[in-house]
Amino acid sequence: MHRQQISSIAHSGHPIAAPLNDDSVHALLDRALPHGEARLLDLGCGSGTWLARAQAMRPELRADGVDNDAGAIATARRAADDAGLGDRVAFHVQDAAEFTSPHLYDVVVSVGAAHAFGGLLPTLKAAGRHLSPGGSILVGDGFWEREPGQATLDAGFTTDEYADLATTVDHVMADGWIPVHGHVSTLQEWDAYEWSWTGDLSRWALDHPEHPDTAQALEAAAAHRDAWLHGYRGTLGFVTLLLRQAPTP
Repeated sequence: MHRQQISSIAHSGHPIAAPLNDDSVHALLDRALPHGEARLLDLGCGSGTWLARAQAMRPELRADGVDNDAGAIATARRAADDAGLGDRVAFHVQDAAEFTSPHLYDVVVSVGAAHAFGGLLPTLKAAGRHLSPGGSILVGDGFWEREPGQATLDAGFTTDEYADLATTVDHVMADGWIPVHGHVSTLQEWDAYEWSWTGDLSRWALDHPEHPDTAQALEAAAAHRDAWLHGYRGTLGFVTLLLRQAPTP
């Protein structure tokens, strides 16, 4: 069972691949999306959940989603076709960092996908190439709620992997972006996400005892649960920022 299969099963009950609940996703999109005709790009779209939510809120929207997971893109295309959105949403199987388009976009979304670009600032650089004048980026990434201790580092993190929230925002602003809205995920949102991630993977394994990947799925769920509960719970935070470019002097 490869990483993408594990992720697909683990996110089956929490399709937003980030610690955000439905109300938070709705509020963020409502702030980000213009009314009327507009274009949206999701870099690292997974199964297209952000695009589906956006289309439900703004039916006039035209959108593109990009992800290198062919299975997730296939799921996204089926969902879009079933919803009658096939002519308004296009999906692309490729590295999000290498995506090109003849269009510029009013909103670029990249939430929980900074690893695909090498970090938060490279994500903003990549997203900014696709942004129309006056457009917005909705980006979500981690930060340190508190200084990571040894247990967090033992879970696979490094001290310099993230900064605290204030420093994270300082770095974003120094890079030429102005926050116009933001959301810091609560501990309850984190817990709901992690219980869903580990629980759905465990449930799949228990429901398929004869499957050759059952043992690996249970091991992956246990390792993730251990890293969360004994490592980064309450230390790793998540912030979603709505950004616009600073005016050129």
